[in-house]
Amino acid sequence: MNNPRILFWHRKDLRIFDNQALIKGFSISNAITSTYILDKNYSQDFNANSRAWFLGNSLKELEHNWKKMGSRLVIGEGDPLSIIPQLAKIIDAKFVVCNKSIEPYEINRDLKIKNSLKEINIQFIECWDHLLIEPAKIFSGNNKPYSVYGPFYKNLKSKMELLGSYNEDKEFYHLSDIDKKIRDNQIIKASDSVLKKFLKNIKFSGSKICPCKPGEKAAEILLENFIKEKKIYSYNFARDLPANKGTSFLSASLRFGTISIRKVWNATLNLHSGFENHENHLSIETWQKELVWREFYQHCLFHFPELESGPYRKKWDKFPWQNNNELFQYWSNGETGVPIVDAAMRQLNSTGWMHNRCRMIVASFLVKDLICNWQMGEKKFMETLVDGDLAANNGGWQWSASSGMDPKPLRIFNPYTQAKKFDPICEYIKSWIPELSKVANSDLLNGEISNLEKNNYSKPIVNHNIQQRLFKSLYAEI
Repeated sequence: MNNPRILFWHRKDLRIFDNQALIKGFSISNAITSTYILDKNYSQDFNANSRAWFLGNSLKELEHNWKKMGSRLVIGEGDPLSIIPQLAKIIDAKFVVCNKSIEPYEINRDLKIKNSLKEINIQFIECWDHLLIEPAKIFSGNNKPYSVYGPFYKNLKSKMELLGSYNEDKEFYHLSDIDKKIRDNQIIKASDSVLKKFLKNIKFSGSKICPCKPGEKAAEILLENFIKEKKIYSYNFARDLPANKGTSFLSASLRFGTISIRKVWNATLNLHSGFENHENHLSIETWQKELVWREFYQHCLFHFPELESGPYRKKWDKFPWQNNNELFQYWSNGETGVPIVDAAMRQLNSTGWMHNRCRMIVASFLVKDLICNWQMGEKKFMETLVDGDLAANNGGWQWSASSGMDPKPLRIFNPYTQAKKFDPICEYIKSWIPELSKVANSDLLNGEISNLEKNNYSKPIVNHNIQQRLFKSLYAEI
């Protein structure tokens, strides 16, 4: 059949250009209609106010881009198990094309949809898009999935060549829309109201101060600015300073796929080839390593789906967590009396985003000072983060808890030492805890704030040294 109709299903790839499955679909036909389903069974895309804001506005731009190309984005809500086959039949699609997922629910859902489509003679085509390298193409020396980051990074780096991005100026501008009779179908006509309703119900107050920006165009600007403003050349040291805007802020863009990981990785390769400065090269490589941490956690969840519900190191199932809910609420609200911890949690609650160094600090404090199960923190982050991603969030929390894929058995951060090292003039602390703005930096860093200077700021809810000893004694039991 010449030019068969294709239904393209967007998931975590909310862009048109450099989209592997879309390129595959276009190689078959230019009669492409796209869809995005607000999956009632998979609310991780929008169950945080910040992510709902990012998703809704990215979809708004994506819808506009499809119209510009002569086609459309049909937005539905409900269960994709029924909607995708139904929509494919309505538009008389011969193919449903999408990019592969790595999370357990998504893999099972897609397999069921593939089988349903097969029964009605519609082919289901999947491509790898959101990874630098597909999981089946990278294994350790004994032909097993990697469980340690260092060797994974070295192997992946050795395999990487300059990855070609799709030429944005070519054929995509010649798509054909469905005919008027099909456009009048109720599911397709309801698409506009679904998005309008979703956008209207978003309740995120931090949109103006969130450093992550929704949409394909904004993601490209973030990447461009990160390079043009030369932040990438100081990344090796600036990435650890929370008061310094020294990171790319692309985490949500990569999570939702408003930019491709290939485009980001290619940017680093192009820069490597143009500079001789050793410090520049070191910073670029450090950023590459952070991109590969994302990749590593995605591969881990794909190969070890049990990570979703528990620790990689099974001895942690026996750890005697105290799980004091009152202490957890103080931590969650940024009211622990430990300035660097509270500043970070207030940043999270206000903006939907937290600096990565601070993520490690607050995670260590919750697990190893308050002795709360890391999964409580994992859940809080997923309820709040604009870049909340199951693989990355789970991997980061397990790293902090020492329960995951990390050869170092125990790591405890002293929050006061961390503040001295990474916020020495308390710029970050005072920006998020204004009631402490007149307190001497030395007192803030030592945690010795006089009652006269507290301005209703709480005293520390626990003593770090005492809790550290207690945690180590509990750890010894397992």
